[in-house]
Amino acid sequence: MTICQTCGLPQELCVCESIAKETQKITISIIRKKYGKKYTLIEGFEEIDLNSLCKRLKAKFACGGAVKKDSIELQGDHKQRVKEFLIAEGFAPETIVVK
Repeated sequence: MTICQTCGLPQELCVCESIAKETQKITISIIRKKYGKKYTLIEGFEEIDLNSLCKRLKAKFACGGAVKKDSIELQGDHKQRVKEFLIAEGFAPETIVVK
């Protein structure tokens, strides 16, 4: 059994990620890349497993994407749908800003 370094609880009972979801400022915006393609950029994550979140987002929206540093890039314009998805995942609606 492993113990979480932050909260001191066993990994199965760790509440760090759920607490982190409620306190973050997440920004969702659109950027243009090569050949005018649109990408949805999701920034502002801390202490969240970005790889698994990115995998779930890509499966949900049937698009490509990648984790880059502390952000997620999804191919296409998915601003509103990403916000709804993040709220369903447990992030606080007032902390999500769509630009």
